[in-house]
Amino acid sequence: MLVAHKTIIVTGAGSGIGRELTLQLLRKNANVVGIDININALDETQKIANVGDDRFKGFALDITDRAKVEALPHEILKHFEAVDGIINNAGIIQKFIKVNDLSIEDIYRVMNVNFYGTVYFTKAFLPLFLERPEAHIVNISSMGGFIPFPKQTIYGAAKAAVKIFTEGLYAELKDTHVSVTVVHPGAIATNITENSGLDKPKVDLSDPKNTAEAAKMTLSPVRAAEIIIQAMEQNKYRVTVGKDATLMDYLYRFNPKFATDFIQKQMAKLRI
Repeated sequence: MLVAHKTIIVTGAGSGIGRELTLQLLRKNANVVGIDININALDETQKIANVGDDRFKGFALDITDRAKVEALPHEILKHFEAVDGIINNAGIIQKFIKVNDLSIEDIYRVMNVNFYGTVYFTKAFLPLFLERPEAHIVNISSMGGFIPFPKQTIYGAAKAAVKIFTEGLYAELKDTHVSVTVVHPGAIATNITENSGLDKPKVDLSDPKNTAEAAKMTLSPVRAAEIIIQAMEQNKYRVTVGKDATLMDYLYRFNPKFATDFIQKQMAKLRI
């Protein structure tokens, strides 16, 4: 689905990939409904975009609040005539601790934001999408959605749920005008750790290979957004974003245990 002259919802539009998705969609002549829990961040996104309310409308919303999400289609349709797609981008990571040390409350929070937030928005807007000549749902999973990362196990489980949820939607909607894409980003240079309310783990700077490898693999939010929008416009079923995600996708398919052990060694380099 080409995005020009379409109205697209972007969750997490106040920062990181969500902000870049918003800016690039606007440059491609799409209208954007920006969703974020932080109204000031949404205002900053609109200021950077330098567009009026006729092109961008922000809604400060906690995506885990099902009642507010279910009321949102009515609010959006009062501003834009129709909604043609959504990029379920908003997400958080967990504390960098093992499952045994993670509280049930923290587990609920990670699952609610990453999985149920995606489900709530999809359920709220899918009836509208089915009425459109064409529409598109893009759900952001993660590299952690297909390969396990120790001390991010619940985050990975939530993103794996997003993966299967999205692939199931694709199968259910295959004979409709609604296209579906699942996205697996690797390391992207965003502030997701801070937005998740966590302290950023430190890499052992005594080993220069650590910083060199991280810099080589980390992708900019600008490039990540470009790849995601391109996948949307080309109606791709699945896309990996970043060299690390693409490499680990192949490695995990070839030898899951070896790939898991490799990731465990990489994560051990972090001073947490």
